Amino acid sequence: MNSRYRILIQGKNVSYFVSLLIGKHVSIYQKEEVPSGVILLVDAEGWKIIQEIKTSYFITILNRYGIAKIQYLVHKYFVFLLGIVFFLGILFFLSHVIFQVDVVHSNELIRSIIYEDLKQFGIERFHFKVSYEEKEEIVEKILEKETEKIEWLEIEEVGTKYIVRVEERKKSKEKKACRPQNIVAKKDAMILEIHAEEGEVKKKKLDYVKRGDVIISGLIYNKEDIVSKRCARGQVFGEVWYQVTLEIPKHYHEEKVTGKKKRKLEVQFLNTTYHLFSHYDTYQKKSKVLLKSRLLPIQFLFSTYLETEVIDEKYTLDSIDSKAYSLALEKLSQQLSKDDEVISKKILKKYEKDSKIIVEVFFRVKEDITDTVSIENVDINKENQKEE
Repeated sequence: MNSRYRILIQGKNVSYFVSLLIGKHVSIYQKEEVPSGVILLVDAEGWKIIQEIKTSYFITILNRYGIAKIQYLVHKYFVFLLGIVFFLGILFFLSHVIFQVDVVHSNELIRSIIYEDLKQFGIERFHFKVSYEEKEEIVEKILEKETEKIEWLEIEEVGTKYIVRVEERKKSKEKKACRPQNIVAKKDAMILEIHAEEGEVKKKKLDYVKRGDVIISGLIYNKEDIVSKRCARGQVFGEVWYQVTLEIPKHYHEEKVTGKKKRKLEVQFLNTTYHLFSHYDTYQKKSKVLLKSRLLPIQFLFSTYLETEVIDEKYTLDSIDSKAYSLALEKLSQQLSKDDEVISKKILKKYEKDSKIIVEVFFRVKEDITDTVSIENVDINKENQKEE
Protein backbone atom coordinates (compact mmCIF):
# COMPACT_ATOMS: atom_id res chain seq x y z
CA MET A 1 0.00 0.00 0.00
CA ASN A 2 2.13 2.90 -1.35
CA SER A 3 1.54 6.50 -0.32
CA ARG A 4 0.22 8.93 -2.91
CA TYR A 5 -0.42 12.69 -2.72
CA ARG A 6 -2.86 14.62 -4.91
CA ILE A 7 -1.64 18.22 -4.93
CA LEU A 8 -2.72 21.51 -6.53
CA ILE A 9 0.04 23.87 -7.76
CA GLN A 10 -0.93 27.53 -8.27
CA GLY A 11 1.11 30.49 -9.50
CA LYS A 12 2.55 32.10 -12.66
CA ASN A 13 3.92 29.77 -15.32
CA VAL A 14 3.04 26.53 -13.52
CA SER A 15 4.38 24.54 -16.48
CA TYR A 16 7.92 25.74 -15.64
CA PHE A 17 7.54 24.36 -12.09
CA VAL A 18 6.32 21.04 -13.44
CA SER A 19 9.35 20.87 -15.73
CA LEU A 20 11.56 21.59 -12.70
CA LEU A 21 9.99 18.63 -10.88
CA ILE A 22 10.61 16.35 -13.85
CA GLY A 23 14.22 17.48 -13.89
CA LYS A 24 14.52 16.46 -10.24
CA HIS A 25 13.18 13.00 -11.16
CA VAL A 26 9.84 13.42 -9.36
CA SER A 27 7.49 10.64 -10.53
CA ILE A 28 4.21 12.13 -11.75
CA TYR A 29 1.43 9.53 -12.00
CA GLN A 30 -1.35 11.88 -13.09
CA LYS A 31 -1.46 15.42 -14.41
CA GLU A 32 -4.59 17.53 -14.80
CA GLU A 33 -4.76 21.19 -15.80
CA VAL A 34 -7.51 23.18 -14.13
CA PRO A 35 -8.40 26.92 -14.28
CA SER A 36 -6.69 27.53 -10.94
CA GLY A 37 -3.48 25.66 -11.75
CA VAL A 38 -2.23 22.09 -12.22
CA ILE A 39 -3.20 18.98 -10.23
CA LEU A 40 -0.49 16.31 -9.88
CA LEU A 41 -0.46 12.83 -8.34
CA VAL A 42 2.95 12.05 -6.83
CA ASP A 43 4.40 9.44 -4.48
CA ALA A 44 5.89 9.94 -1.01
CA GLU A 45 9.44 10.42 -2.33
CA GLY A 46 8.25 13.02 -4.86
CA TRP A 47 6.29 14.89 -2.19
CA LYS A 48 9.40 15.00 -0.02
CA ILE A 49 11.41 16.57 -2.87
CA ILE A 50 8.64 19.15 -3.50
CA GLN A 51 8.67 20.14 0.18
CA GLU A 52 12.42 20.74 0.02
CA ILE A 53 12.16 23.12 -2.99
CA LYS A 54 11.98 26.76 -2.02
CA THR A 55 9.43 28.35 -4.30
CA SER A 56 6.83 31.12 -4.50
CA TYR A 57 4.21 28.73 -5.91
CA PHE A 58 1.24 27.82 -3.75
CA ILE A 59 1.05 24.06 -3.17
CA THR A 60 -2.04 22.51 -1.57
CA ILE A 61 -2.67 18.87 -0.70
CA LEU A 62 -6.11 17.89 -2.03
CA ASN A 63 -6.07 14.26 -0.93
CA ARG A 64 -3.88 11.45 0.34
CA TYR A 65 -3.90 7.73 -0.47
CA GLY A 66 -2.47 4.56 1.05
CA ILE A 67 -0.32 4.78 4.17
CA ALA A 68 -0.21 8.56 3.92
CA LYS A 69 -4.01 8.65 4.24
CA ILE A 70 -3.94 6.42 7.31
CA GLN A 71 -1.17 8.47 8.95
CA TYR A 72 -3.07 11.68 8.25
CA LEU A 73 -6.33 10.36 9.74
CA VAL A 74 -4.57 8.95 12.80
CA HIS A 75 -2.84 12.28 13.39
CA LYS A 76 -6.03 14.27 12.80
CA TYR A 77 -8.24 12.10 15.00
CA PHE A 78 -5.56 11.03 17.47
CA VAL A 79 -7.35 12.43 20.52
CA PHE A 80 -10.65 10.85 19.44
CA LEU A 81 -9.03 7.46 18.80
CA LEU A 82 -7.12 7.67 22.07
CA GLY A 83 -10.41 8.38 23.82
CA ILE A 84 -12.04 5.33 22.23
CA VAL A 85 -9.13 3.09 23.20
CA PHE A 86 -9.22 4.46 26.74
CA PHE A 87 -12.99 4.02 26.89
CA LEU A 88 -12.78 0.42 25.65
CA GLY A 89 -9.99 -0.27 28.12
CA ILE A 90 -12.10 1.06 30.99
CA LEU A 91 -15.11 -0.99 29.87
CA PHE A 92 -12.99 -4.12 29.54
CA PHE A 93 -11.53 -3.54 32.99
CA LEU A 94 -14.90 -2.85 34.62
CA SER A 95 -16.58 -5.83 32.96
CA HIS A 96 -13.94 -8.20 34.35
CA VAL A 97 -13.95 -6.91 37.94
CA ILE A 98 -16.22 -8.11 40.77
CA PHE A 99 -17.97 -5.21 42.50
CA GLN A 100 -20.25 -7.23 44.75
CA VAL A 101 -20.39 -10.73 46.26
CA ASP A 102 -23.68 -11.83 47.87
CA VAL A 103 -24.01 -15.09 49.79
CA VAL A 104 -27.69 -16.06 49.98
CA HIS A 105 -28.48 -17.96 53.20
CA SER A 106 -30.50 -17.25 56.34
CA ASN A 107 -27.77 -18.47 58.73
CA GLU A 108 -25.26 -15.69 59.47
CA LEU A 109 -22.59 -18.22 60.53
CA ILE A 110 -22.85 -20.08 57.21
CA ARG A 111 -22.63 -16.79 55.28
CA SER A 112 -19.52 -15.81 57.23
CA ILE A 113 -17.84 -19.18 56.53
CA ILE A 114 -18.56 -18.95 52.80
CA TYR A 115 -17.34 -15.34 52.57
CA GLU A 116 -14.02 -16.38 54.14
CA ASP A 117 -13.65 -19.40 51.84
CA LEU A 118 -14.43 -17.30 48.74
CA LYS A 119 -11.85 -14.73 49.83
CA GLN A 120 -9.26 -17.49 50.31
CA PHE A 121 -9.82 -18.70 46.73
CA GLY A 122 -9.72 -15.22 45.17
CA ILE A 123 -13.41 -14.28 44.92
CA GLU A 124 -14.04 -10.95 46.64
CA ARG A 125 -14.91 -7.35 45.82
CA PHE A 126 -12.64 -5.43 43.43
CA HIS A 127 -10.86 -8.60 42.27
CA PHE A 128 -10.88 -9.90 38.71
CA LYS A 129 -13.51 -12.47 37.75
CA VAL A 130 -12.44 -16.08 37.34
CA SER A 131 -13.12 -18.30 34.34
CA TYR A 132 -15.97 -20.82 34.28
CA GLU A 133 -13.53 -23.69 34.85
CA GLU A 134 -11.86 -21.89 37.79
CA LYS A 135 -15.26 -21.08 39.30
CA GLU A 136 -16.34 -24.74 39.17
CA GLU A 137 -13.01 -25.77 40.71
CA ILE A 138 -13.50 -23.27 43.56
CA VAL A 139 -17.00 -24.68 44.20
CA GLU A 140 -15.53 -28.19 44.48
CA LYS A 141 -12.78 -27.01 46.85
CA ILE A 142 -15.26 -25.25 49.15
CA LEU A 143 -17.59 -28.28 49.21
CA GLU A 144 -14.61 -30.50 50.02
CA LYS A 145 -13.39 -28.15 52.75
CA GLU A 146 -16.81 -27.60 54.35
CA THR A 147 -18.19 -31.09 53.73
CA GLU A 148 -19.70 -31.30 57.24
CA LYS A 149 -21.47 -27.94 56.96
CA ILE A 150 -22.35 -27.49 53.28
CA GLU A 151 -24.49 -29.82 51.16
CA TRP A 152 -24.58 -27.78 47.93
CA LEU A 153 -23.07 -24.56 46.56
CA GLU A 154 -23.57 -22.52 43.38
CA ILE A 155 -21.82 -19.37 42.17
CA GLU A 156 -23.84 -17.38 39.60
CA GLU A 157 -22.31 -14.46 37.71
CA VAL A 158 -24.75 -11.58 37.15
CA GLY A 159 -23.05 -8.63 35.46
CA THR A 160 -20.33 -7.46 37.83
CA LYS A 161 -21.79 -9.37 40.78
CA TYR A 162 -21.42 -12.93 42.07
CA ILE A 163 -24.50 -14.43 43.73
CA VAL A 164 -23.59 -17.45 45.87
CA ARG A 165 -26.39 -19.82 46.86
CA VAL A 166 -25.75 -22.31 49.66
CA GLU A 167 -27.59 -25.28 51.08
CA GLU A 168 -26.61 -26.26 54.60
CA ARG A 169 -25.99 -29.94 55.37
CA LYS A 170 -28.63 -31.16 57.77
CA LYS A 171 -27.22 -33.28 60.55
CA SER A 172 -28.89 -36.65 60.88
CA LYS A 173 -31.42 -36.51 63.65
CA GLU A 174 -31.90 -39.18 66.25
CA LYS A 175 -34.42 -41.81 65.35
CA LYS A 176 -37.91 -40.71 66.25
CA ALA A 177 -40.04 -42.84 68.50
CA CYS A 178 -41.53 -45.39 66.16
CA ARG A 179 -45.10 -46.62 66.58
CA PRO A 180 -46.12 -50.20 65.70
CA GLN A 181 -45.92 -50.72 61.93
CA ASN A 182 -45.26 -53.21 59.12
CA ILE A 183 -42.76 -52.81 56.31
CA VAL A 184 -44.67 -53.39 53.07
CA ALA A 185 -43.92 -53.27 49.34
CA LYS A 186 -44.34 -49.82 47.79
CA LYS A 187 -44.96 -51.36 44.32
CA ASP A 188 -45.00 -54.65 42.43
CA ALA A 189 -41.48 -56.08 42.30
CA MET A 190 -39.15 -59.03 42.78
CA ILE A 191 -37.23 -58.81 46.06
CA LEU A 192 -33.45 -58.45 45.68
CA GLU A 193 -32.34 -57.46 49.19
CA ILE A 194 -33.93 -57.30 52.65
CA HIS A 195 -32.15 -55.39 55.43
CA ALA A 196 -34.21 -56.00 58.57
CA GLU A 197 -33.37 -54.09 61.76
CA GLU A 198 -36.43 -55.07 63.79
CA GLY A 199 -39.49 -57.19 63.15
CA GLU A 200 -40.26 -60.58 61.63
CA VAL A 201 -39.21 -61.15 58.01
CA LYS A 202 -42.08 -62.65 56.01
CA LYS A 203 -40.53 -62.78 52.54
CA LYS A 204 -37.24 -63.90 51.07
CA LYS A 205 -34.95 -62.94 48.22
CA LEU A 206 -36.39 -63.46 44.68
CA ASP A 207 -39.97 -63.58 46.00
CA TYR A 208 -42.47 -61.64 43.89
CA VAL A 209 -44.55 -59.15 45.85
CA LYS A 210 -47.47 -56.91 45.02
CA ARG A 211 -48.00 -53.42 46.31
CA GLY A 212 -48.97 -53.58 49.99
CA ASP A 213 -47.64 -57.09 50.70
CA VAL A 214 -46.04 -57.38 54.17
CA ILE A 215 -42.29 -58.01 53.96
CA ILE A 216 -41.19 -57.28 57.56
CA SER A 217 -43.98 -57.68 60.12
CA GLY A 218 -44.32 -55.74 63.36
CA LEU A 219 -46.57 -58.46 64.81
CA ILE A 220 -44.44 -60.79 66.95
CA TYR A 221 -45.58 -64.39 67.26
CA ASN A 222 -44.96 -67.10 69.85
CA LYS A 223 -45.80 -70.28 68.04
CA GLU A 224 -49.18 -69.42 66.48
CA ASP A 225 -50.21 -66.58 68.77
CA ILE A 226 -49.43 -62.87 68.39
CA VAL A 227 -47.77 -61.73 71.60
CA SER A 228 -46.86 -58.10 70.85
CA LYS A 229 -46.79 -55.24 68.35
CA ARG A 230 -43.53 -53.56 67.43
CA CYS A 231 -42.17 -51.00 65.04
CA ALA A 232 -40.76 -52.97 62.12
CA ARG A 233 -37.62 -51.31 60.84
CA GLY A 234 -35.61 -52.05 57.73
CA GLN A 235 -35.12 -51.44 54.05
CA VAL A 236 -36.13 -53.52 51.05
CA PHE A 237 -34.75 -53.36 47.52
CA GLY A 238 -36.61 -54.92 44.64
CA GLU A 239 -36.41 -55.31 40.90
CA VAL A 240 -39.04 -53.08 39.30
CA TRP A 241 -39.95 -53.08 35.61
CA TYR A 242 -40.56 -50.06 33.41
CA GLN A 243 -41.46 -49.62 29.76
CA VAL A 244 -40.71 -46.29 28.07
CA THR A 245 -42.21 -45.40 24.68
CA LEU A 246 -40.44 -42.78 22.55
CA GLU A 247 -41.30 -40.93 19.35
CA ILE A 248 -38.02 -39.80 17.78
CA PRO A 249 -37.94 -37.67 14.60
CA LYS A 250 -35.96 -39.25 11.78
CA HIS A 251 -34.14 -35.93 11.47
CA TYR A 252 -33.18 -34.96 15.02
CA HIS A 253 -32.02 -31.39 15.78
CA GLU A 254 -31.25 -30.06 19.26
CA GLU A 255 -29.35 -27.11 20.71
CA LYS A 256 -28.28 -27.22 24.34
CA VAL A 257 -26.74 -24.40 26.37
CA THR A 258 -23.68 -25.83 28.15
CA GLY A 259 -23.55 -23.19 30.91
CA LYS A 260 -20.27 -21.61 29.78
CA LYS A 261 -20.32 -17.86 29.11
CA LYS A 262 -18.07 -15.26 27.54
CA ARG A 263 -18.62 -11.53 27.90
CA LYS A 264 -16.87 -9.17 25.53
CA LEU A 265 -16.87 -5.75 23.94
CA GLU A 266 -17.67 -5.37 20.25
CA VAL A 267 -17.62 -2.56 17.70
CA GLN A 268 -20.35 -2.43 15.06
CA PHE A 269 -19.56 -0.27 12.04
CA LEU A 270 -22.25 -0.06 9.33
CA ASN A 271 -23.52 -3.66 9.14
CA THR A 272 -20.27 -5.34 10.20
CA THR A 273 -19.47 -6.37 13.79
CA TYR A 274 -15.81 -6.51 14.83
CA HIS A 275 -15.03 -8.91 17.69
CA LEU A 276 -12.25 -7.76 20.00
CA PHE A 277 -11.85 -11.30 21.37
CA SER A 278 -12.71 -14.83 20.25
CA HIS A 279 -16.12 -16.39 20.83
CA TYR A 280 -17.59 -19.90 20.75
CA ASP A 281 -18.16 -21.73 17.46
CA THR A 282 -21.82 -22.35 18.35
CA TYR A 283 -23.56 -19.94 20.67
CA GLN A 284 -26.55 -17.86 21.65
CA LYS A 285 -25.81 -14.15 21.74
CA LYS A 286 -27.31 -11.31 23.78
CA SER A 287 -26.08 -7.75 23.20
CA LYS A 288 -26.54 -4.42 24.92
CA VAL A 289 -25.65 -1.08 23.29
CA LEU A 290 -23.16 0.85 25.42
CA LEU A 291 -22.40 3.82 23.15
CA LYS A 292 -23.88 4.93 19.83
CA SER A 293 -22.60 7.81 17.67
CA ARG A 294 -25.08 10.27 16.24
CA LEU A 295 -22.64 11.41 13.55
CA LEU A 296 -21.10 8.10 12.42
CA PRO A 297 -22.68 4.67 11.77
CA ILE A 298 -20.78 3.14 14.69
CA GLN A 299 -21.82 1.74 18.04
CA PHE A 300 -20.14 -0.14 20.89
CA LEU A 301 -21.78 -3.27 22.25
CA PHE A 302 -21.37 -5.39 25.37
CA SER A 303 -22.28 -8.95 24.35
CA THR A 304 -22.78 -12.19 26.25
CA TYR A 305 -22.06 -15.43 24.40
CA LEU A 306 -23.67 -18.61 25.76
CA GLU A 307 -21.91 -21.72 24.46
CA THR A 308 -24.27 -24.23 22.85
CA GLU A 309 -23.92 -27.85 21.88
CA VAL A 310 -25.62 -28.55 18.55
CA ILE A 311 -26.90 -32.04 17.71
CA ASP A 312 -28.03 -32.49 14.11
CA GLU A 313 -28.46 -36.15 13.16
CA LYS A 314 -30.51 -38.39 10.90
CA TYR A 315 -31.72 -41.74 12.24
CA THR A 316 -32.79 -45.04 10.76
CA LEU A 317 -34.09 -48.24 12.39
CA ASP A 318 -30.53 -49.58 12.33
CA SER A 319 -28.91 -46.53 13.93
CA ILE A 320 -31.58 -45.49 16.45
CA ASP A 321 -30.66 -47.80 19.37
CA SER A 322 -28.01 -45.66 21.08
CA LYS A 323 -30.10 -42.48 20.90
CA ALA A 324 -33.22 -44.34 22.06
CA TYR A 325 -31.44 -45.72 25.14
CA SER A 326 -30.12 -42.25 26.00
CA LEU A 327 -33.51 -40.52 25.67
CA ALA A 328 -35.38 -43.33 27.43
CA LEU A 329 -32.97 -43.28 30.38
CA GLU A 330 -33.31 -39.49 30.61
CA LYS A 331 -37.10 -39.85 30.68
CA LEU A 332 -37.00 -42.69 33.20
CA SER A 333 -34.64 -40.78 35.51
CA GLN A 334 -37.45 -38.34 36.26
CA GLN A 335 -39.28 -41.16 38.09
CA LEU A 336 -36.27 -42.59 39.92
CA SER A 337 -34.30 -41.41 42.94
CA LYS A 338 -30.55 -40.90 42.86
CA ASP A 339 -29.96 -44.22 44.68
CA ASP A 340 -31.94 -46.33 42.20
CA GLU A 341 -29.88 -48.39 39.75
CA VAL A 342 -30.70 -49.54 36.22
CA ILE A 343 -29.83 -53.26 36.03
CA SER A 344 -30.47 -53.79 32.33
CA LYS A 345 -32.27 -52.34 29.32
CA LYS A 346 -33.67 -53.80 26.13
CA ILE A 347 -35.49 -52.51 23.05
CA LEU A 348 -38.74 -54.43 22.74
CA LYS A 349 -40.06 -52.91 19.55
CA LYS A 350 -39.18 -50.23 16.98
CA TYR A 351 -40.94 -49.17 13.81
CA GLU A 352 -41.39 -46.19 11.48
CA LYS A 353 -44.49 -44.02 11.53
CA ASP A 354 -44.66 -41.02 9.18
CA SER A 355 -41.56 -38.89 9.87
CA LYS A 356 -40.88 -40.53 13.25
CA ILE A 357 -39.44 -43.73 14.66
CA ILE A 358 -41.43 -45.30 17.51
CA VAL A 359 -39.25 -47.17 20.05
CA GLU A 360 -40.35 -49.14 23.14
CA VAL A 361 -37.57 -49.65 25.71
CA PHE A 362 -37.79 -52.07 28.67
CA PHE A 363 -35.83 -51.41 31.89
CA ARG A 364 -35.07 -53.57 34.93
CA VAL A 365 -34.34 -51.28 37.89
CA LYS A 366 -33.04 -51.97 41.38
CA GLU A 367 -35.21 -49.71 43.51
CA ASP A 368 -36.00 -49.01 47.15
CA ILE A 369 -39.54 -50.43 47.53
CA THR A 370 -39.79 -49.82 51.29
CA ASP A 371 -43.12 -48.52 52.57
CA THR A 372 -44.83 -48.65 55.97
CA VAL A 373 -48.33 -49.39 57.21
CA SER A 374 -49.43 -48.66 60.79
CA ILE A 375 -50.62 -51.61 62.93
CA GLU A 376 -51.25 -49.44 65.95
CA ASN A 377 -55.00 -50.15 65.80
CA VAL A 378 -54.61 -53.90 65.40
CA ASP A 379 -56.35 -55.74 68.28
CA ILE A 380 -54.08 -58.67 69.23
CA ASN A 381 -56.85 -60.62 71.01
CA LYS A 382 -59.19 -60.42 68.00
CA GLU A 383 -56.42 -61.47 65.63
CA ASN A 384 -55.61 -64.52 67.80
CA GLN A 385 -59.29 -65.49 67.93
CA LYS A 386 -59.49 -65.33 64.13
CA GLU A 387 -56.60 -67.71 63.82
CA GLU A 388 -58.26 -70.15 66.26
